[in-house]
Amino acid sequence: MGKIIFYEDRNFGGRYYECMSDCADLHSMFQRCRSIRVESGMFMIYDRPGYTGNQYFMKRGGYADYMGKAGMNNCVRSCRMIPSHSSTFRIRLYEHFDMGGEMELTSDCPNLLDRFRISNFNSCNVMEGHWLMYDHTNFRGRHYYLRPGVYRSFSDWNGTNSKMGSIRRLMDL
Repeated sequence: MGKIIFYEDRNFGGRYYECMSDCADLHSMFQRCRSIRVESGMFMIYDRPGYTGNQYFMKRGGYADYMGKAGMNNCVRSCRMIPSHSSTFRIRLYEHFDMGGEMELTSDCPNLLDRFRISNFNSCNVMEGHWLMYDHTNFRGRHYYLRPGVYRSFSDWNGTNSKMGSIRRLMDL
């Protein structure tokens, strides 16, 4: 079970809203968000309703002025709780759309280009566990949450292009 609290002001001030599950539209709960506290679990927050737009990974801790430091505006419009998972992880990455040119991972990979000699991945199949895929090597840059399922195109995971630098498992941190 996870719990995230959204505050209207910096340093955990002002009105707040507690959330313990997925919420596709937070707009009616609060108008702006300037700080966040994750009391338990892990969450992805989005700047658009319906789990779309820019994504930000949130793990346990306090983010007194997270919005300013992350470059995110004060709009948090949806959030998704990431289920706890600590057993096996398995993902297949494909060079081509609709699952052609397969590579498989079961652990973190800080540099996809070094590992597979390619950096463009157009589709994937998350068979076990939850993952974060990053634009750049060493788990930097814009990131994308991948939960179990088939992604036939990078646009299915809200990617803006197919170039990826690294990927890591989301374990209960």
